Amino acid sequence: MKPIRIGTRESQLAVWQSTQVAGLLAKHGIDAQLVPIKSEGDIDLQTPLYEMGVQGIFTRELDAAIISGRVDLAVHSLKDVPTQPAAGIRQAAVLKRGPVEDLLVFKDEESAARYHKQDLSNYTIATSSIRRKAQWLNRFPNHQIENLRGNVNTRLQKLVKENWNAAIFARAGLERIDLRPENSIILDWMVPAPAQGAIGIVCREDDEFCLEACSNIDDDETYLCTKIERDFLRTLLGGCTTPISALAEIKDNRIHFIGNILTVDGKQKVSVEAEAPLYEGNDLGARMAIRILQEGGREIADSIRHAAK
Repeated sequence: MKPIRIGTRESQLAVWQSTQVAGLLAKHGIDAQLVPIKSEGDIDLQTPLYEMGVQGIFTRELDAAIISGRVDLAVHSLKDVPTQPAAGIRQAAVLKRGPVEDLLVFKDEESAARYHKQDLSNYTIATSSIRRKAQWLNRFPNHQIENLRGNVNTRLQKLVKENWNAAIFARAGLERIDLRPENSIILDWMVPAPAQGAIGIVCREDDEFCLEACSNIDDDETYLCTKIERDFLRTLLGGCTTPISALAEIKDNRIHFIGNILTVDGKQKVSVEAEAPLYEGNDLGARMAIRILQEGGREIADSIRHAAK
């Protein structure tokens, strides 16, 4: 039997994630090998993601490799995967979720001290995420936000070189490859991106062998929570480069959900929270999106759509 070919981006984090999938498949007697593939999001490191104006910036080359038969599976940070998959592609599995929070990584001790003392005049934060930018400006409207692109390693290096005070990273990404700096803190007030901290696997929709193989490593709780979050995103706008956040967690056999939508400048924000039994999880994300639209989010969503045209 030929090994399953796993398409992966070439960054350290992407290779780590794909290696985890290969290892889990091996525990079920399934051989796998990694096939590195560059994505457009890895090649253009200057343009802010929200200006690139496309969904699937990190996934479509891998999708094309699956459709063409060059690889069998692709492994992604699920938050980067469009809520509407490419034709012929389907989600095969989602692994047990890692940490969901965002981290603030300080440039130096002075910047950390200023943050903790709330001495934040002329404070500069770096991020390529429009979601992080909007939430930060909502809390700190007078701060400067700079674009920061590249893989985890590249972004950490840029923070050292540039005249910035701090940068925002996903906690899971830094901790998975043991790169979380000591001078970093969890932003417990920042709601994460839908599906942040989760690793997703996709394959051809008619590939029964891969679908069966991946069913062995699918995590039911993570699947449900990320489905709720991604349904919320898709019902609102559908794009991963929008200031929309969502988190669903299961506690004591009940789903706890929080979500929000902001204007790009962070000046307007509408949030929603809910608690529901597990049996209502299948449509909870869509219902929460409709609720947030009814409670003031529609004007924000319309303004984002208008700005994107």
